[in-house]
Amino acid sequence: MQATIFAAFCVLTIIILFGWSIWLTFKKGTNYLKILHQIPCHACEYFTNDYRLKCTVHPIKAGSEQAIGCIDFEPKTSACNACQKGRRKLC
Repeated sequence: MQATIFAAFCVLTIIILFGWSIWLTFKKGTNYLKILHQIPCHACEYFTNDYRLKCTVHPIKAGSEQAIGCIDFEPKTSACNACQKGRRKLC
């Protein structure tokens, strides 16, 4: 009798810890996504939309968390680098 109560307690504890782990992972993921949505590169004049050279001013920082608060950020205009590709209108 005591063994079944102990086993049930252990199973319940494992289930609660598993649910808590899932909750913490979800919470960390949403916080990380909030940080990633602060990266302004896609709306910058110097962002080229090319995987070989993402930014003409800060190519290493482009698209990363280091780009948050970039002092060289300029909003895109109708004559931005990404719009000069030709057939595709990207802005």
